[in-house]
Amino acid sequence: MNNLVKKIWNIRCKQELPAGDVPADGGCRRPKWVRCILWCLDRLVDVCFWLCLLVIAYVVLQLFVLTSFRIPSKSMIPTLVPGDRILVDKLSGGARLFNVFDALEKKDISIWRMPGWRDFQRGDVLVFNFPYGVAGRWDSIAFDVMKYYVKRCIAVPGDTVEIRGGFYHIPGVEEPLGNQVAQAEIAQLPDSGVRGVQMETYPWDRKLGWTVKNFGPLAVPRKGQTVRMDSTTCRLYRTLVSWEQKKQLHTDSTGQVRLGDSLITHYTFRENYYFVAGDRAMNSQDSRYWGLLPEPYIVGRARWVWKSVDRNGKVRWERVMKRVK
Repeated sequence: MNNLVKKIWNIRCKQELPAGDVPADGGCRRPKWVRCILWCLDRLVDVCFWLCLLVIAYVVLQLFVLTSFRIPSKSMIPTLVPGDRILVDKLSGGARLFNVFDALEKKDISIWRMPGWRDFQRGDVLVFNFPYGVAGRWDSIAFDVMKYYVKRCIAVPGDTVEIRGGFYHIPGVEEPLGNQVAQAEIAQLPDSGVRGVQMETYPWDRKLGWTVKNFGPLAVPRKGQTVRMDSTTCRLYRTLVSWEQKKQLHTDSTGQVRLGDSLITHYTFRENYYFVAGDRAMNSQDSRYWGLLPEPYIVGRARWVWKSVDRNGKVRWERVMKRVK
C-alpha cells in the first residue's frame, strides 16, 4: 500500500507547478485524494495499535488477574447454581505458569506459582483442575487442563480433618466448616446407608471403615512435613507420594513400605495439599471420595457471580454481581 501511494505521488510530482508556486514543505503538493488515503492509513495504524494493546491487556488479565468459569453442576448449591458464571481471582493466591501446549498433549508439566499476598484459607471457594480424572480412575494424579471443579476448602495444609456424625471437625478450630445444613442431612442417614447414597469413602479400604458419616482423622500434608510410613499411611498417601516421586509407593510381602525398589520409613512432602468439599454434600465428588487436592492444581478463588442464566436462557438478575461467600 505504501509503495503504491509513493508511485502515485511521484507521478503527480512530475507535473509542472505554476511559477513561484512552491509547497510549504518544499516538495510536491499532494492531490486531495492522496491526502485522504494517507489520512485513512494513519488512522488504521492507530486503530490496529490500540486493538493490539487491548488484546494484550485481555490476555494478561486472563493469565494473571481474573478469569471466568461457568458452573455446570449442582454440587455447590446453594452458594453456586448451574448456569452461574463466576469471576475467579488468580492474583491474591498467585497466578500459575506452565506450558499449555504440553498440557493439552497430556505430557508431564512443571507448574510455577507467582507470589500472591495471601494463602488459600478454610472457607474459600476454590476453582481447580481436577487431579484424579485419568480414565475415570481416582488412584493416580494427572493434570487435565480442560477439566475444572469448584469446591469449598475445608482443611488447609497442616490440619487434621475428621467427619464425626456427618459434620467436619478440625481439632482447635471452632468456626463452622462447610455447609451445616447439608451436613445435618448426612447426619440423619443410617449407618448402614440408604439407596442412592455412596457411604464408603477414600481411601476405599474396608479395614479403615471410613464413611461420609465417620471419616478420619486424616492429616493434610504441608510442604516440608515428614510423615512416618507404615501400612496405614501408605494407604492414605500412596497416590500423593507416587505423584510427587514418579515412583510407585507400596507395601511388600513383609508389610514394609517401599518407594519403587527402595525401603522407606519416613517421607517428606514436597507440596501443600487441601481437603475440599461441595456445599451440597450428598454424593458430591470431593475429597471425601477422591482424596486430597495438590496446591499446584488450584486456579484461584471464586469471588463474584457476574452473570447467571437458567436452563431456559433467562437471566437471574438477583444473582448478577453476587459475591461468593
